[in-house]
Formats: sequence, C-alpha cells, structure tokens
Amino acid sequence: MSVMVDRPTQQLRAVQVPRRSAPLRRERPRLYAIDGIRLVAALMVAVHHYAGSWRVDQPDNLVWGRPASEVMPTVFRFATYGWIGVEIFFVISGFVICMSCWGRTPRQFFVSRVIRLYPAYWFAIAFTTAVVVAVPGVWERLKLRDILLNFTMLQSGSGVDSVDGVYWTLWSELRFYLLFMVVVATGLTYRKVVIFCCVWGAAAMLAPVAKFHLLTLVANPDGAWFFIAGLALYLMHRFGQDLLLWGILAMAWLMGQRQLGLRIDNNEHVSGWRGSAVIFTVFLLVMVAIALGATDRIRWRWLVTAGSLTYPLYLLHYVAGTTLINRLRDTMDPRLLVAVVIAGFLVLSWLVHRFVEAPVARMLKRGLDTSFARLRNA
Repeated sequence: MSVMVDRPTQQLRAVQVPRRSAPLRRERPRLYAIDGIRLVAALMVAVHHYAGSWRVDQPDNLVWGRPASEVMPTVFRFATYGWIGVEIFFVISGFVICMSCWGRTPRQFFVSRVIRLYPAYWFAIAFTTAVVVAVPGVWERLKLRDILLNFTMLQSGSGVDSVDGVYWTLWSELRFYLLFMVVVATGLTYRKVVIFCCVWGAAAMLAPVAKFHLLTLVANPDGAWFFIAGLALYLMHRFGQDLLLWGILAMAWLMGQRQLGLRIDNNEHVSGWRGSAVIFTVFLLVMVAIALGATDRIRWRWLVTAGSLTYPLYLLHYVAGTTLINRLRDTMDPRLLVAVVIAGFLVLSWLVHRFVEAPVARMLKRGLDTSFARLRNA
C-alpha cells in the first residue's frame, strides 16, 4: 500500500495501487525551462506575423508591399511555422494554471488571473490604438465604443472585433479559466483533474458533430486538447507518470495534430502539416522531459526575466510592429528590420512589465482582496 497526498487539505488518503506505481513526486522549485520556452514561442509568433504569414505573402500587402517570400525567402520558409507558438502557449497555460492554483481557493484563483492578465492588456489596447491613430493607412481604427469594450477582454463573446487580432487567444484562455474554476472550487486532486480532462475532451470531440453553438462555445474544440495536454503534463510532474496520463497525452497529440492541419487549411495556408506535426511533437517531448525532472538543474535567473517579457511582447507586437515595418521597410535590409523591430518590442515589453504590470497588479490585488474581505464579512 502506498499513500497519495491531496494537496488542498494536506490530508493523507490511503489508496490501493500496484507496487510498480511511481511514487508521489515532491514539489520542485520554479521550472525555469518553461520561462524560456514561453519566450521562444512568443518570438516564433512575432517572426511569423512579420515575415511568414499568409497575409504578408500577398502581392501588394500593406506590410512589405510585395510577398514576403520574395523579400526574404529563407526567413519566410522557417517563419511560416511560427504560428505554432500559439498552440505551445495553450499547452504551457494548462500546465502553469494547474500548478499555480493547486491548493488555492476560487477567490485566489480569480484574483491571480485578473492581476496577471489585465494590466499589460489595458496598456496594449491604449498603445496599439495610439499607433493606429498616429500612423494611419495600415490598419483600420475601430469605433470608440468597440475600443472601450475591448478593455473588458470579452469582445469576442460579444461579436466585436479586437483592437489587435492576436487577442483571439485570450478568449480561448478565458473559457479555459472559467471551466477549470469549477474544479478549483471543489479542491484540486489528481482524480478530479483527470476526470475534468476526460469530460472536457469528450465534449470537445462531440461539439463539431452536435452543431450546438453553446456546447461549441464552452467546449472550445479548437483549443481544448492543447490545454488538456498541459494538465496531463502537470499531473506527471506532480504525481509521476502512469499509463492513464500517457493515454491522455497521446489522445491530446492525436487530436492536436488534426487541429494543426485544420488551422493550416482554414487560416495559415503557407505551411505544411508534416512540419507542423514534427514541431508540435518535439515540443511535447521537451515538456515531458521538463515534467519528469530532466531540466531541474537549469537555474538561469535571466529566464525569469525572459518569461516576464512573453505576455507583453505577444500583446504589443502585431498591429504596432507591422505598422512600423510599413513605414521603415525601405530604410534597411528587411531581415535587419525584423530583428530591430523585435528587439525594440522586447525592450518595450520589459518597460511594461517593470512600470505597468508590477505596480498595477499590486494595486489591483490590494483592492480585490479588500473587496472580497468585505463581501465575506457582509
């Protein structure tokens, strides 16, 4: 007989398991490798938007003025696969959310998500709108009422365009948070997270066939299996590997590779399924190595800073960056221009993290903690 620990209560619960079961893993320190992967994923997306997307490969496109495959053919060939950084974000989100809210109450989970998501997002809306107004002719400015609605982060649910097209991923993230909060409210355990993965996965498979809009909205079939992969990987990290978790991860890979193909057919057009599947597979294997402790010796402090740049960089780079390229494309080599623009946004992302995210998050946390305390004592 061995013991499994339910972390929310720290009570020991006897469970009959085979002798060959992996022992419960102890809590490990910060996973620095994940911070590095997050920055790599953000850079992949940025390079894709600047030099490898279907949009920038059109004749007379407003970014380069001619197809990116002609402007920088070698960079274009690799940049066409950069969109997979979004799917990498989803997997990491599933892992990190499960890790960060283990043992937390729904209130703590809610506060942590608000202070993490909104400060940089509010700045990004204001900054991007200012760039579009100051440099017209590349992107169309939204109506003021739609810009204001964007500050809620719920514009996709209201059928309103986003100030920047990359915000579509936040709608997937929000739906994942709302679903997972149900599990958080009951106290996270290995069993409950596994059941959640199975139920959500089943709903995501049924939604396209059922043609029931509400089920599709909740199940999020386009992104569900990537988040589920992250949840399974975190359970491997916390409790050790077993056949059930490998089965969930294998199912997530099978469903995920199909979603990659669908995204290529419907949106990306410029990259191939085989290359996308290989990149996604390699990434999942790296995440398995991280989950099982192969990267525990990595303690590079700069990776923490790198991870902190990821979210602001993702929010800021697209509309503002392509607008800058439009104005500067005749001033230097296009490859150098892409590098300079990305470097500039990395600097801006650090400034946003240092002088916007951190102080505003502290103020929001104090205000929300006070509000919930009043609500609890009312």
